[in-house]
Order: sequence, then C-alpha cells, then structure tokens
Amino acid sequence: MRQRWRRPARVAAWVVSAVAVIVVLAVFVFPTRTYLDQRHQLDLVDRQVRVLDEQNSELAAEAAKLQTTAEIERLAREQYHLVRPGEQAFAILPAPSPPTTVGPAAAAHHGSSGWWGRLTGWLP
Repeated sequence: MRQRWRRPARVAAWVVSAVAVIVVLAVFVFPTRTYLDQRHQLDLVDRQVRVLDEQNSELAAEAAKLQTTAEIERLAREQYHLVRPGEQAFAILPAPSPPTTVGPAAAAHHGSSGWWGRLTGWLP
C-alpha cells in the first residue's frame, strides 16, 4: 500500500517543481528581458536626441549668421548676382571647347549605318 502513495507523491512533486520553475521564469526572466529591451531602446533614443541637439545648435548658429548684413550681402551677390548702386557686374564665360573633327572613314561609317543612313544614302 505504501507503493501506491509514493508514485502520486512523486508526480505531485514534479508538477509542483515544474509550476515553481514556470513561476520563477514568469516573475524574473521575462521582465528582465523586457527591461533590457527598454534599456536598449532608451540608448538609441538618447543617441538620436544628441544628434538632433547638435543639428539644432548648428542651425541656430546659421540662423544667427543669416541675421547679419554681411551674410545677407554675400548671399545676394552670390546667389542672385545683385550689385550695389553704381557697381557693374561682369560675367566671365568659360573658353569655348575646341570643335571635334571626324575623319573621313568615321564619317562614312557613321552616315551609312541604320535606317537613316539607308534613307539618306543617296544624298551627297
């Protein structure tokens, strides 16, 4: 009769142990993973905030620079080609590129290729 009670007691002990392991996992491991994920997300957001703060300070410096008359004049001259009264503006054009010449062999080959060459082949 003692044998009968031992087997259910062992099964009950295993079930209680399994439930205890599940409870420990649920209480400690899963929240820890969530906590670590949240820490990682906070680090990412912190880096983004630092980058945005740097960009914000650069833009604030540029906005302050745009309030000066020297910068306004520089932009007006550079982007809009404006001059002060009494000044004359000159535009210096680049030198023309040398004309490219095609040799007679290349010209003959170029003129006879394709349907356009067959169509205009009778022209001198």
